[in-house]
Amino acid sequence: MRSWNDPAPAGAPPMTDSADPVEGADRLAAARAAAVEHGVGHYARHIFLCIGPDCCTPEEGQAAWSALKSACSKLNKRPGAPPIYRTKVGCLRICTDGPTAVVYPEGTWYAGLDPEGLQQVIDQDLADGVAVEPLVIGRNPLPRESRADAPGSGT
Repeated sequence: MRSWNDPAPAGAPPMTDSADPVEGADRLAAARAAAVEHGVGHYARHIFLCIGPDCCTPEEGQAAWSALKSACSKLNKRPGAPPIYRTKVGCLRICTDGPTAVVYPEGTWYAGLDPEGLQQVIDQDLADGVAVEPLVIGRNPLPRESRADAPGSGT
């Protein structure tokens, strides 16, 4: 898939937001509706899981993703539970001892998420908000004032 910074191949049309402003507005409205449908703006936690292929094999990454999806679905059904969103990514740039992950807003970075390690993160961090210290490789918390003032935060 071509990004906005990539040159167009010979004969390919240039990438544009939309030649027709109405069409562009319709696409944006559809994206906003999808965001509402998925609960964007209401999540308390967000985990990004790198599924490889450099930090782990594609099979290990896919198995971790499947386990995380199932676990988040269960966690999100608990009464009064803070909603958790999950996103798989192709690279968190920590290309060793994966799968790797980062949990926000705390910004806790993990490596070594083999099935047992991932289950610890699910049970302790995602379920109870307690970092799994033996698997932590770094921290990068988001400052509260930045989150509150962010576009789309509703403030």
